[in-house]
Amino acid sequence: MRVLITSGPTYEPLDPVRFLGNRSTGKMGYALAEAFAAEGAEVTLVSGPSQLADPASPRIRTVRVETAAEMFAAAAAAAETADVWVFAAAVADYRPAHVAAEKIKKSGDTLTLELVKNVDIAATLGQRKRAEQFAVGFALETTNELAHAQDKLHRKNFDLVVLNSLRDAGAGFGHDTNKVTVLDAAGQIVNFELQSKADVARGLVSLILARRAATH
Repeated sequence: MRVLITSGPTYEPLDPVRFLGNRSTGKMGYALAEAFAAEGAEVTLVSGPSQLADPASPRIRTVRVETAAEMFAAAAAAAETADVWVFAAAVADYRPAHVAAEKIKKSGDTLTLELVKNVDIAATLGQRKRAEQFAVGFALETTNELAHAQDKLHRKNFDLVVLNSLRDAGAGFGHDTNKVTVLDAAGQIVNFELQSKADVARGLVSLILARRAATH
């Protein structure tokens, strides 16, 4: 079985020293890669900027990228032959319209940035998903969590969506633990209580493999 996982943040350059990004560390995506490899899968891990070392497993090929455009290109290249897609990356929705060639100097009391929308990696690849392929997305929400996650599941052609809430202590960006809720298109919900991200990853992989076997 071949698995594609996107992980970590993307950094969208503003000038040679500054970027727009987010607080994702990649810990959940890397844990998922290790868990799939432990089940015998061949994994392509497309990682945005992360302080984490490449996973040691010979079953995991790590592709390092920086921007959303680079992540899309790497993910699209691997998606065609992958049986399972897991979109765990926190991809920047927007990027600066213009990247300054030199460091932007401080002048005036305000600075206005024009932003343009990045490609929606999961939605774009979801349009190409074949019937035998299984797609899993992640949703990080702060309000109306279940409604937003269900919308994302249908809009991006996911088979499952994994919901994180920033309201849950010890979950989400930067933590070694996580607490998630998994939803499917039929409205079924599976809750994972707070535990290590490695344990969450093992549970998610078991659930993904079981659901894929049941539907394919």
